[in-house]
Amino acid sequence: MSNRNSQANKAAARERLRAERERQAKKDRTRKQLVVAVSVVAALAVVGGISYGVTQLNKPDAWEAAADAKNVTAPKNTSGDEGTTVVIGEPGAKKTLELYEDSRCPVCATFEQGVGETIAKDVEAGKYKIEYVGATFIDNVDNGSGSKNALSALGAALDVSPEAFMEYKAALYSAEFHPAESEDKFAEDSYLIEVADSVDALKNNKAFQKDVEDGTYDAWAMKMSEKFDKSGVQGTPTLKMDGEKVTSEGSDNAPMTPAEFTAAVDKALKG
Repeated sequence: MSNRNSQANKAAARERLRAERERQAKKDRTRKQLVVAVSVVAALAVVGGISYGVTQLNKPDAWEAAADAKNVTAPKNTSGDEGTTVVIGEPGAKKTLELYEDSRCPVCATFEQGVGETIAKDVEAGKYKIEYVGATFIDNVDNGSGSKNALSALGAALDVSPEAFMEYKAALYSAEFHPAESEDKFAEDSYLIEVADSVDALKNNKAFQKDVEDGTYDAWAMKMSEKFDKSGVQGTPTLKMDGEKVTSEGSDNAPMTPAEFTAAVDKALKG
């Protein structure tokens, strides 16, 4: 091989090496630009996600929106401010027994299972009327919604009839259907409808079911809850007549047996 050819080959090799290095450098610059671009997009996505998350957190939930609602749809068979007066019984009954309850309250369930039938018979006989005031404070304990949802469903039952309301309330508190306080089953529309199927007037009642699922009386339920909060009553169940608590003899608690209840109510009726 001549010296001339040897030098030419070396020069050609150096040129190929230089060209290869330039191509590699160009590829590296392109890759770096892509990495930067992807990083920027990812950062924007994260910021956007955080922004969306904050927006979602700041949006009021359905129950907060219901509490703030300006227009309240009240069930039939109600009266008073925004339909929050619920009085059931014979118009000729001279006295009214106020009944304060929270649908999730386990003591209310015991009370209803013990004396609910006695109350129903008394009301039907015209011995007194019942004014029902619904509470939702148990939801505040575990950030639940069952008390509110059940109260809204009770509004849907009241829209059907006072009798449907009373029977549905009894079913919600029954040993068969009332959940433990730690279980927020009343938050499920499907469960409320399942309970309603045990009441003749509500079984397969499409209008009732639609009102439950649509939350027709959610805002009403929140107004009723406000009424309870403003009443000064500290717990449930609480009974009042003529502004005075009706309690078991020698106790500050609601009477829990038919005998105790009848004795306490008869005393209040004479007062």
